[in-house]
Amino acid sequence: MSGAALAALIVLGPLLLAGGFLLGRRTARLERISDVGTPVEHATFETLHTASLAAPPLRAGLTEDSARKAARRLRSLLGTDALCLTDRDRVLAWDGAGEDHGTGVMDQVAGVLDSGRGTAFAGGCEDLDCSLRWGVAAPLTVDHRVLGTLVAYAPRESAVLARAVGEVARWVSVQLELAELDRSRTRLIEAEIKALRAQISPHFIFNSLAAIASFVRTDPERARELLLEFADFTRYSFRSRGDFTTLSDELHSIDQYLALVRARFGDRLTVTLQVAPEVLPVAMPFLCLQPLVENAVKHGLEGAGTTSHITISALDAGAEAEVVIEDDGVGMEPDRLRRILRREDGASTGIGLLNVDERLRQVYGDDYGLVIETGVGAGMRITVRIPKYRAGVHGS
Repeated sequence: MSGAALAALIVLGPLLLAGGFLLGRRTARLERISDVGTPVEHATFETLHTASLAAPPLRAGLTEDSARKAARRLRSLLGTDALCLTDRDRVLAWDGAGEDHGTGVMDQVAGVLDSGRGTAFAGGCEDLDCSLRWGVAAPLTVDHRVLGTLVAYAPRESAVLARAVGEVARWVSVQLELAELDRSRTRLIEAEIKALRAQISPHFIFNSLAAIASFVRTDPERARELLLEFADFTRYSFRSRGDFTTLSDELHSIDQYLALVRARFGDRLTVTLQVAPEVLPVAMPFLCLQPLVENAVKHGLEGAGTTSHITISALDAGAEAEVVIEDDGVGMEPDRLRRILRREDGASTGIGLLNVDERLRQVYGDDYGLVIETGVGAGMRITVRIPKYRAGVHGS
């Protein structure tokens, strides 16, 4: 069960308990529903439905826009005459009657913001017919930090409303915590991409420029082509847009990388590329394959110190695209590889493999981590499986 659904169910208890406050205000609406079911079942459905409508705006965090979009749904959920959401400094949104009462809200919730405990208070209205003569405020918290408050108003004191406001505030806090997790995940992905970019070795850049320079006099046209390849490769690697790309763009960048490597090593490196055209549009995490190819070059060519052959295939595997990168180099002790992927090896070797493995698991789930086959002197074969369609994953 998701956090949002669980939080919605938590809300149901106090909202449906004692019946009068919520069910009483919805009797007319429930009578119009012709489906078979008890009033409690209808109320349960309405509550869950209203909560589901309020959740998406809150997943953007506690802002003026998200509060404005969620306030009407939250007021409907509680059945109150007025409701407002605040942050620590101001009222973000007011929904319902008596918006002029909002001027004193921050004074009324100051204690809640300081203590993190809900409170009830007199609305401060002298009009005996005012529907906002009593209010209850509850904190909105994330990681024990009070971000703001939810405040509901009614004509008179109500223990049921006080409890319901507390539970709805807890549910809102769950949505805000999920929003914070989403932001944390985005920051983590950005940090990992920066780490991968940092691995584009200064030695590789120096050696590439040196190789280009070596052709300036003997083969100016080749030098010009390599310089364009270098410019396109670095532009792609350091681009600022999007966490995802297409398999086509990733393979194109790899081709540019290998052109620069071949300029340095010449005939010592051969590459076989096999790509099924139908998988080229598949979306995947940005800069996900290049570290694996760089690993193949390092262990296949620089590690062996002789000639090396690298095979790269991208094939259609039904609902998935399967990318295999294989070299015939020095390979690695399997136990050491396991230590690297478990973060038990303190060396920097293999950090590219670890980073890519973790990103794939974060995006697609643990079933989509790297599959690596290797042994000392036996080369290395890395398989990457990419779902062709996954919600939230779009190439850019």
